Amino acid sequence: MQLRYSFRLYPNRPQRSALARAFGCARVVYNDALRARETARVEGAPLPKTGDLSKLLITDAKKTDERAWLGEVSAVVLQQSLRDLDTAYRNFFDGLKGKRPRTGAPRFKSRKDNRQAVRFTSNARWKITTGGDLLLPKIGDVRVKWSRVLPSVPSTVTVVKDAAGRYFASFVVETEPDETLPEAGPEVGIDLGLTHFAILSDGTKIESPRFLRRAEKKLKREQRRLSRKAKGSNNRTKARIKVARAHAQVADARREFHHQLSTKIIRENQAVAVEDLAVKGLARTRTAKSIHDAGWSAFVSMLEYKAARYGRTFVRIGRFEPTSQVCCVCDVKDGPKPLHVRVWECGACGTVLDRDINAAVNVAKAAGLAVSACGARVRPGVIPAQRGETGTRRDGQTTVVGIPAL
Repeated sequence: MQLRYSFRLYPNRPQRSALARAFGCARVVYNDALRARETARVEGAPLPKTGDLSKLLITDAKKTDERAWLGEVSAVVLQQSLRDLDTAYRNFFDGLKGKRPRTGAPRFKSRKDNRQAVRFTSNARWKITTGGDLLLPKIGDVRVKWSRVLPSVPSTVTVVKDAAGRYFASFVVETEPDETLPEAGPEVGIDLGLTHFAILSDGTKIESPRFLRRAEKKLKREQRRLSRKAKGSNNRTKARIKVARAHAQVADARREFHHQLSTKIIRENQAVAVEDLAVKGLARTRTAKSIHDAGWSAFVSMLEYKAARYGRTFVRIGRFEPTSQVCCVCDVKDGPKPLHVRVWECGACGTVLDRDINAAVNVAKAAGLAVSACGARVRPGVIPAQRGETGTRRDGQTTVVGIPAL
């Protein structure tokens, strides 16, 4: 399978200027190609092909005075910009046909966009030097902060500049087939929540870090300072970068938490089951900020691709499965319960159930995993003994004795 690895780049001032030229040239070619296709669509003419656009907007445009500066950057960057437009159109039409989730029509790019990116393929002859730098054509040797070793030789590299002004190198690599982990015995179901981020069917509860909630005070302060700066001024640009960096710190901390937890779960369990949550619908409720802060979708996606990478089983059950309404001991549906009810007693068997752990066990059962109800740490209730098991008082009168349910 293909994976993407990102590493921090530290270009010097001339290299930052060269990257800015590459971002700008790729953006201009993208916008020119989009304008040409939109003009053809309005006029009812067939859409121009990528090869024709490449000759018109790159090869011929370099010979004109208006676009002569396109020759200052690598031609591969400009070609990849046209391919990005093809991908945008393909995703748009596939969404209309129902082949994938719907996306909007391609839009023009702006130099004020928060994210700028260019892509170099092997044709660009980029390479990683013996000193550990990243050699990019017409940019130079850029210093890289390597945090791990790439599992194989990358096929492409994308240089990204985010809203906080940071630069990253994103590599696409093919993973080796010998990454399957040794078999692990446990199989676990996971119930995601807000108070506890994840509740496992073995009774483990992981507290929600609430990165956004903890950083709200700093974010509000920086946002107020930004709102007081005059539009178009350098001070406003500096304040905007401070706000972006504050948000980037929150996003990085959340991503690191997701990676560490998902890796731990995949390594310790042979099979993992989660519920297919309607995050978009839940994000329209009054708990929207907490739901976005938790980042359930990103965490589940990490579990899915890591399970495929390391030879684990990943199961996603339907979102309409009544995991919080069914007793995990006797499988009797006891009806819906308001969110403030965290512990409830089964009306059929009398078992006292923790709402979250019971839901996690039911998630595992719905996925067909071999998870026993005893892992839910439920507390049996008191039930009447049978007539043959009745005891006697000292006065000789029979009485009913309460014994724990087995």
